[in-house]
Amino acid sequence: MTLSDAAYLAMGVGALGAAVLPRLVFRRPLSMPMVFLAAGVLVGLLPLPVPAVDPVRDRLWVEHAAELCVIVSLMGAGLALNRPVGLRRWAGPWRLVGIALPLTVAGVCAVAVPLLQWPLAPALLLAAVLAPTDPVLAAEVRVGEPTDEADDEDEVRFSLTGEAGLNDGLAFPFVLAALAAAAAGGGGGWIGRWVVVDVLVMTAVGVAVGVVAGRLLGMMFFRARPSALRLSEHMEGFVALGATFVAYGAAELLHGYGFLAVFVTACTIRAAERSHGYHKVLHEFTEQIERLLTVFLLFLLGGYLAVSGLPHLTWQGALVAVLLVLAVRPLAGWASLWGHRAGPRERLTVSFFGIRGIGSLFYLAYALGQTTRFDALAPQLWSVVAFTVLLSVLLHGAAATPAIRRLDRLRRDSQAPP
Repeated sequence: MTLSDAAYLAMGVGALGAAVLPRLVFRRPLSMPMVFLAAGVLVGLLPLPVPAVDPVRDRLWVEHAAELCVIVSLMGAGLALNRPVGLRRWAGPWRLVGIALPLTVAGVCAVAVPLLQWPLAPALLLAAVLAPTDPVLAAEVRVGEPTDEADDEDEVRFSLTGEAGLNDGLAFPFVLAALAAAAAGGGGGWIGRWVVVDVLVMTAVGVAVGVVAGRLLGMMFFRARPSALRLSEHMEGFVALGATFVAYGAAELLHGYGFLAVFVTACTIRAAERSHGYHKVLHEFTEQIERLLTVFLLFLLGGYLAVSGLPHLTWQGALVAVLLVLAVRPLAGWASLWGHRAGPRERLTVSFFGIRGIGSLFYLAYALGQTTRFDALAPQLWSVVAFTVLLSVLLHGAAATPAIRRLDRLRRDSQAPP
């Protein structure tokens, strides 16, 4: 048996597992990502002739695999959200992105500098890489398939899904700040350009591309005169990939944030015809692709953790991860939601489930490909980020089902007639 034969067998088992496991673990304190991450660790520990992935050595393809997974998941997240965009309607995601995200970056920097004894630039890079959230890794805490049902967009699910869709793009300025700080060697001359270009201009371009692309695609899907162009009548799900790639590619070519453009495109397409069944077709296709990519990446991440990641991890790096998951993010999330209309239980749940995942892998691979200034710390950076994802997948994956089920039960009881 050759290595390629074993690879085909593993991919087949993984694809079947990705189809079966979500139904087997549904409503249990277990998640599909937990299973595949554990499987990757187990295979990495066994004396099998399986090549281990080293993200330092294999950085380029790790970057693009994670990039693809993120943009597909962003399209699915935007299509699932039915609530019209507005300052008050989207108050939860706005607060989490505008307040919790910067507070999380500052908090991780504050603990990483003294614990790891790193200069500001690598500490800022670590904080920026770990800033974006990823509820894809705990399905219970995200909005499900497109629906008009009110229960599917309760404040917890909506806020976490909206936050992940927005901060996967808006964490980029902080990554670029770390790169600029490293290039400046400690000086502050980069800050003005960073605020104007990296924060304001590139964000505006990403939003503008998303709105324009979403409106054009929405008109094409639902109102085009020639029926051949009115793709909603043909119900082909792979069109979601076309919309994803068009928005992402256009934004990147115009020097905007492609992640943000994809999410805005998806929300704009949903707004074009909210109740149409084509949204469900598009969402189901993106969810299937996203699930396969997530399984693949988490399995490889588990193998890396077993072979190289955990051996390179220091207790200081592990403590940074624990503090982020158990203290920094919950406190930042709670502070950002102070005064929000959600109840205290909902605010606590949203604050706790700041799940770290595939986006962190992309941002680190991207940053390390832009400069050589972090090369000496690359193994440590990867070990801390990988361990953080492991901790988040295990802790949040186990806690998501009981926490959300309890919230759903309390909400039903409060709405029941006396």
